[in-house]
Amino acid sequence: MNIIVMGAGAIGSLFGALLSKKNNVVLIGRPHHVDAIQRKGLFLSGKTNMNVKIQAKNSLDDSYTRPDILLLTVKSYDTETAMKDAKSVIDKKTLIVSLQNGLDNIEKIEKIVNREQIIAGITTHGAVFNKSGIIQHTGQGDTVFGELNGKKTNRVQKIIHVFNEAGIKTRVSTNIFYDIWIKTIINSSINPITTFFQCKNGYLTENPILENIVEKICEESTIVANKEGMNISSKKMYKKTREVIKATDNNYSSMFQSVKKGKKTEIDSINGRILSISRKHGINSFMNEILFYIIKSSRGNLNNENIRN
Repeated sequence: MNIIVMGAGAIGSLFGALLSKKNNVVLIGRPHHVDAIQRKGLFLSGKTNMNVKIQAKNSLDDSYTRPDILLLTVKSYDTETAMKDAKSVIDKKTLIVSLQNGLDNIEKIEKIVNREQIIAGITTHGAVFNKSGIIQHTGQGDTVFGELNGKKTNRVQKIIHVFNEAGIKTRVSTNIFYDIWIKTIINSSINPITTFFQCKNGYLTENPILENIVEKICEESTIVANKEGMNISSKKMYKKTREVIKATDNNYSSMFQSVKKGKKTEIDSINGRILSISRKHGINSFMNEILFYIIKSSRGNLNNENIRN
């Protein structure tokens, strides 16, 4: 299959490299990363070790062959820009596959293309952008894709096959919005706290105070999800969040990594979106509100000397 990966960061590069073993893949990324890949190939280390010769470009133009799949792995705040950039190479037959964090990516994508072209997904793989041309695969995980209407279509089954064939353990979801909410609740409970307290994920359960905060945010976010018809158990959700913390105990969250680099975070699409939905339903989301405004004001203001290992 012809696949264009929009957003060759950590996850985009990891999945693009794996998919390139059986498919024609083009990575679209930042100039310094693209230059390194063009010169020496893309290196994966950690849970996956390989060097891949893969096409990498800074931008798209209409000289590209129409992709069968446009895989979106850009940050949520870049979704609309990425879709506008891709308009010159996609058509109505191109499947737009979102593999992103946050709750608002689908509505951003459907401003550019018909909703019927969109397939959504989540992944729990962990990856870190070490430096240009080098990605560290920090944790194995599961990947899930689903049609927005919940049907098990031939096209989503084909995507599942392509990913599994590339060694990416993948399954189909009949309620992808439920799965997106599950991941968002976990992210809302881990990412902003590790960012504010400058710690690895594992410290959240080592410190009783932070562990209590995680539980309260998890419960609050779950209440909001249930108002949207998700029917999620807050106890099970907290248990699942603790499992993720344990599985990624030595990792720094993606939000913390963004703030450390002075970059924009996805707080608007995670805690910010939860806060917006809670207001729509008249729910008090005090913890999400505090974290939202703290992270919004913290960009570039961390002192790396205080980071907890």
